[in-house]
Amino acid sequence: MSTNDLSKSVIFPIGEKLESSNFDGTVWLNMLTPFGSALPIGNVTFEPGCRNSWHTHTGGQILLVTGGRGYYQEWGKPAQELHPGDVVTIPADVKHWHGAARDSWFVHLAIEVHPEKGPATWLEPVSEDDYNTLK
Repeated sequence: MSTNDLSKSVIFPIGEKLESSNFDGTVWLNMLTPFGSALPIGNVTFEPGCRNSWHTHTGGQILLVTGGRGYYQEWGKPAQELHPGDVVTIPADVKHWHGAARDSWFVHLAIEVHPEKGPATWLEPVSEDDYNTLK
């Protein structure tokens, strides 16, 4: 599926391509409410195989899955497969990653909880070996 086809099947526009070393692959971000607001909400679109690095949020985060198939994993726990309609509540300071399955686009709304506590802390990338063990 091309990004043009994808843009016709999602709820919110995919936004701008995000250039960041914190993602392995291509990702797009459309901030629905701005950074610095009381509740920043971003529509995040991952190409197949794209995922972010391990990271934490000092105030926590909520993910609302709106499209495709992806994964969420907390440090030391097995990865959870995600589908549209799934909700993930990530407690403050929990090390985790999320991203697309190898064969699917993945779209979620990322809601920053208590953004006044500070930005995400980015850590090491998810290893290829760990990612490749996912079905």
